[in-house]
Amino acid sequence: MKHPKSYNTLYFYIAREFFLSFFVSFLFFFFIFFINQLLLLAEDILAKQVPFSYVMRLIFFSLPSIIAISFPFATLVGTLMTYGRFSSENEILAMKCSGITYNRIFLPVFIIGILFSFVSFFVNDYLLPVGTINFTSLYREMIYKNPEVELESYSIKYFQDSIIITGHVEGQDIDNLIIIEKDKESNRRFILADQAQINNSYEASGVLSFELDHILDHKSEKRNRGEFLYSEADKMIYNILLKDITSSIRNPGPREMSSIDVYRSIQEKEIRYKEKVEQRRIKSLALLGKLYGDWVLMNQQSIPREVQSFPPSLESIRRQYMDSLATQVHDRSLQIWKLEFYQKFSIPFSCLPFVILAFPLGLYTKRSGKSVGFGIGLFITILYWGMLVAGRTLGIRTFYPPALTMWFPNILIFGTGSILYLFRIGK
Repeated sequence: MKHPKSYNTLYFYIAREFFLSFFVSFLFFFFIFFINQLLLLAEDILAKQVPFSYVMRLIFFSLPSIIAISFPFATLVGTLMTYGRFSSENEILAMKCSGITYNRIFLPVFIIGILFSFVSFFVNDYLLPVGTINFTSLYREMIYKNPEVELESYSIKYFQDSIIITGHVEGQDIDNLIIIEKDKESNRRFILADQAQINNSYEASGVLSFELDHILDHKSEKRNRGEFLYSEADKMIYNILLKDITSSIRNPGPREMSSIDVYRSIQEKEIRYKEKVEQRRIKSLALLGKLYGDWVLMNQQSIPREVQSFPPSLESIRRQYMDSLATQVHDRSLQIWKLEFYQKFSIPFSCLPFVILAFPLGLYTKRSGKSVGFGIGLFITILYWGMLVAGRTLGIRTFYPPALTMWFPNILIFGTGSILYLFRIGK
């Protein structure tokens, strides 16, 4: 019988091969997500002459989201490439002839899959929220110094009490600018300008200033319905506080928050949800009571001390109310937050099901092990991502249990991998 330490060389050899394949796979997925999510953002910002240092810092703060999603997929492809190469070059056969079991061959990557699950979860649950907070803070700072970043061609921007509709934007020049603002009495004012130019001389005072040409100013009075005031002017200066612009930037959603913060928010939403259900129940019962009272008054009958049933003429209406009361009230916002909460665990911990599936699949590769393994890994990655998107859509539209919809792809991968693994061992 071999001493356990005699397997250390084997474990180190398998782990080294896996890390090499994982590194290649990680770079592949990293650059795909990097191009899709960051280069487009950087190009949009660079086109508006934002300092290069801001662009690089924004990219840096966005890296955790890319790393978190790249880790599980790189683990899958790396495992397939590793054991695909071993199988195609008959190294698995040599290990088996040396008396090494499949469990021993799989053990190092299995342990790495567990460790990678926790690493991916840490990046997703801690580094991602920290990066999002810093990204938002830096973006606000950038807008203070470069407010024109928020203004794009043919776009609609909602600020504190104003809406800005732009035509073609080139540098600091804007064609066909429309400003809609609302005062404290909800009176709306429409300002139309043929040309506008952003004046950055007011940045130090925290104001975004527009110099407008050929103005039509239209204001409706809510108190006097049907009456409005309008005026024309050749020039006009219109100012917006920069704090109103930065307040329009959305706060981090559940995807950018830690799991603990999301869980606390879910608890608060559930309390409000229960209050909403209770209010609905009380309202339905009140309507039933009023319905019965009106029937008694109309028929000039006395109310019995113990009401056993509704009169036949009201029974159908009563059933409708009771069916409505029994119908569960759904909170779509609460459902979305729960889906995000379970997704925070399902994606990082998919590393383990991936290695369990990839090991037996890699053993079946007989030719061009790494190339075939890479191709199979990409196919499974697309399939897995499709199941996640379908599960999320199903969870939002039909209110299926969020835990089931988000964990189903992992369960399916784990079950399939376990069956293939047992079948391979049984040979």
